[in-house]
Amino acid sequence: MIKILILAGGYSNEREISLITAKSVIKELKKTKKYNILLTEPDGKFVKKLRKFKPSLVLNLLHGRYGEDGYVQSILESEKVNYTHSGVLSSSLAIDKEISKKIFIKNKILTPPYIKFTFKFKITLKDIIKKIDKKLKFPVVIKPINEGSSVGVYIANRKNFKEKLLKLEKFKDVLIEKYIPGREIQAAILGNKKLGIIELKPKRKFYDYQAKYNASAGTEHIIPVNLTAKNFNKVNSIAMKAHKLLKCRGVSRSDFRFYNNKFYLLELNTQPGMTSLSLVPEIAKYNKINFGSLIEEIISDASINK
Repeated sequence: MIKILILAGGYSNEREISLITAKSVIKELKKTKKYNILLTEPDGKFVKKLRKFKPSLVLNLLHGRYGEDGYVQSILESEKVNYTHSGVLSSSLAIDKEISKKIFIKNKILTPPYIKFTFKFKITLKDIIKKIDKKLKFPVVIKPINEGSSVGVYIANRKNFKEKLLKLEKFKDVLIEKYIPGREIQAAILGNKKLGIIELKPKRKFYDYQAKYNASAGTEHIIPVNLTAKNFNKVNSIAMKAHKLLKCRGVSRSDFRFYNNKFYLLELNTQPGMTSLSLVPEIAKYNKINFGSLIEEIISDASINK
């Protein structure tokens, strides 16, 4: 049997989603009866368990900080074990919304203009608003620099800006980004393959944490997406370009806003969720890749990112 150590849980705000993902994946892998699976958290005993179990590879199902930011990847590389998804550098670049945006801008990928704000710097609310008026205009999107799953993401107008901004004080560094209206479209890449796209119509103000993981939120998933062939190819190509620019491996999912016939890349996720409501499995299923086959492809892609 092939030994697979599954990493899930962790310390980020996305711990619960990681555990749900792990449950879905383990259920699928057990159907094949060819894997010896050990589920563990990245705690103080993790390396000891890793060395004792001696897996063929680690299936990294962690989300957020310490799991998809290059931290755990650096430990796995030091232990010389194969692991799924992107490597140290790709992971750290993708999760940092400011750095990844700079890379996108440099390579002529359209992304909403932004301002970085750090709470430790002494700057008045009046000065921030003045800067927003000059560079972005209201409304704006406020979000932490390095969180996922729309954790701590708010849409703010001039009236509630201070209230929303102060909610993110614990994150220290935040991105204040021009709000782009329009359609929410997500594109998935699997290795060197354009997996496909899906459109989301949330009943909430935008595709936030509740819309992503709570079925009662009523987000409408639209596939196939009503786009011209030209725009369909364009958004897939941008997602592939971003995937390659960050040197991603395995699966990535790029989040877009489509407005005035332009695609704005909001961010790229190197470890998208694999729950029953997750988008990558849904896109794969539409393209005749079932959940089991999707996981097998992710596993087969795993190797040390040297």
